[in-house]
Amino acid sequence: MTAPLTPPPPPHEPSPQGAWPPPPGGYVEVAAAPQDASYGQDGPGMKTELREAAVVTVVVAVAGALLGALWRWLAPSVPLVGDVVNGAWVVYLKDTEGEQAVGVDGTFTLLALGFGAVSAGCVFAWRRRGGVPLVVALMVGGLLGSVLAWRLGVWLGPGSDVIAQAKAAGKGVTFSAPLKLGAKGALLAWSFAALLVHLGLTALFGPRDPDPYGQGPVPKDSYGAPLA
Repeated sequence: MTAPLTPPPPPHEPSPQGAWPPPPGGYVEVAAAPQDASYGQDGPGMKTELREAAVVTVVVAVAGALLGALWRWLAPSVPLVGDVVNGAWVVYLKDTEGEQAVGVDGTFTLLALGFGAVSAGCVFAWRRRGGVPLVVALMVGGLLGSVLAWRLGVWLGPGSDVIAQAKAAGKGVTFSAPLKLGAKGALLAWSFAALLVHLGLTALFGPRDPDPYGQGPVPKDSYGAPLA
């Protein structure tokens, strides 16, 4: 008996383009992209961000002293007048239709908005990136700075004992009322301004995340070789 004359199948040969033909079944094995070694590791990076956030919180909060001094200097004074009624001193507003009290709150709010924008711009210029710790630090520091400015401005302003001031000024003599922040919501102006400005700067000028797939899929021919 003789062996069959059918020749064995030829071995796989590379295509003219230099690529091996795809294996049977039409599936092409794709090598997995190497993972970023730093992804998911929040050791030194997270510690650095927390230290920077702590520094930002302290610096922004201390800047509230400057806000308080400016508020005391720029806020309009509320005129009061003292009088003696039935042997007792009474104090009342000299101008009952005046808007000085509204101006006091408005001055604080505008100054706080300006401080929030400036602090956010300085932090972004320092780090040139966003991040949750920095945003939280700006908001917390802005709130602490606003509270410090409020209390410092009240302390630097006229005393809270209006009866003693009326007696010292004399009957019918105008004197300034204690500095008072009527709208407590103004304490949040610094934080919200810093948040919005920092997020806006990060969206416009912050670094962009790299494309994890490079320049996109490369077109290939029927053998799996990249086209020239």
